[in-house]
Amino acid sequence: MKWLFPYPVLFAALLLFWLLLNDFTIGALIFGSIVAFVACHAMTALVPQKPRIRSYRLIPVLVWRVALDILQSNIAVTKIILSRHDRGRRAGFVAIPLQLTDRMGLAILACIITATPGTAWVDYHAASGELLIHVLDLKDAQEWRDSIKQRYEELLLEIFA
Repeated sequence: MKWLFPYPVLFAALLLFWLLLNDFTIGALIFGSIVAFVACHAMTALVPQKPRIRSYRLIPVLVWRVALDILQSNIAVTKIILSRHDRGRRAGFVAIPLQLTDRMGLAILACIITATPGTAWVDYHAASGELLIHVLDLKDAQEWRDSIKQRYEELLLEIFA
């Protein structure tokens, strides 16, 4: 039965939302069932590999570090926005060579960088292992490289096998 309905809860939720958005008719029920069935089977291609976590004890350290960095970055970006003087601020791109290759680790790093105000994950080139980020207030590119590698990549390398 799993091959017919690989995600039964998703199927039921999609069908319910379809019927809530449309009038409840036999045609809507049949068409909604078809849409939900196709969507559930499309989801089977997106099943990610299970993460291999090597060190659970470092996860709270990473979470705490990210929370502090996001708070500090919020304050810094607020100061930039509210300041009337430019004072030589400029945005820019920073290329960072990464050793991290684990897909889950890279996804978490992308979430961290994007969630931190003033930075955005732009591109990752898997063949070279190079990450490109955008920084709102770029003073020293090497400082950003060192910060990302030391604050996040080292922990992620230790957390994921």
